[in-house]
Amino acid sequence: MPLPTLEAVDAPRPADEDRYRRVLEEGRILFFPRTPFPLPDEDRAFLLRQRQSGAGYHKNIAYRPAQDRVTGSASGADAEGLRRVLRDYSRSVVAFTASILPTYAARWRVDFASFRPEEEAGRGLSLRSRNDLVHVDAFPTRPTRGDRILRVFTNVNPEAPRVWRSGGTFEDLAARFASASGLLDRARRAGAGGTLRRLARAVGLPVAARSPYDRFMLSFHHFLKENRGFQDEGGKATLEFPAGSTWMVFTDMVSHAVLGGRYALEHTFIVSRGSLALPDKAPIAILEGIAGAPLG
Repeated sequence: MPLPTLEAVDAPRPADEDRYRRVLEEGRILFFPRTPFPLPDEDRAFLLRQRQSGAGYHKNIAYRPAQDRVTGSASGADAEGLRRVLRDYSRSVVAFTASILPTYAARWRVDFASFRPEEEAGRGLSLRSRNDLVHVDAFPTRPTRGDRILRVFTNVNPEAPRVWRSGGTFEDLAARFASASGLLDRARRAGAGGTLRRLARAVGLPVAARSPYDRFMLSFHHFLKENRGFQDEGGKATLEFPAGSTWMVFTDMVSHAVLGGRYALEHTFIVSRGSLALPDKAPIAILEGIAGAPLG
């Protein structure tokens, strides 16, 4: 089973955009040994002092750029300071990512950012929320309808690496499990109503926003986490991201789990299928090829 590899970039250049897009869409990880956008020392120090809310529904401290809003921080925290730091981080990472991937930026949707201050090893979360189980990403409340989930991570821990495990790409996992699990067949049957849903939307009737593809991806996320045989089998890759590094990856393509580390920043972008260099590598294209039917 091919496992994702790191493509190190010491001096990112806009002229290399086509290569970066292909690296990402093939299921590799763009790795920047030194964070390539501004993140002042005082902001790093501020983040190391932050703590997360104890409420179980807050998995991370989240920042919503469109609303300039922070959720999930501990009560009594410096709310305005945290909002300012996360706002500045969001603006810096959006500007950097757009500078090296302008084709994506022309049509992407800027999604949420987050700060992850908790140690991941041994963290007490529900099974489907656990980060230490290998999975591919799907958002329960933000369906993509076949667009891609691009995420940029930065390890702001001053000493320890952030440790990932991967069990391969979505392409490999879909070939193994999409049909055998029965999930693809259920999504395919749901796809039979796609024409009626599109007609209903065209005339303004309320219809479910979640496409058959999105239903499959969310179910597949749960299936992988709940599949003890898959989680326990050998052959997975361990990847370490040192203190001060940044990495960029399509997390709907590269399966991943976080085995250890704390103090990580992350920003998500929803990348339009129409801006891809390799549209046949998109998970929706892979699934539709297996199903022989549209799922969008």
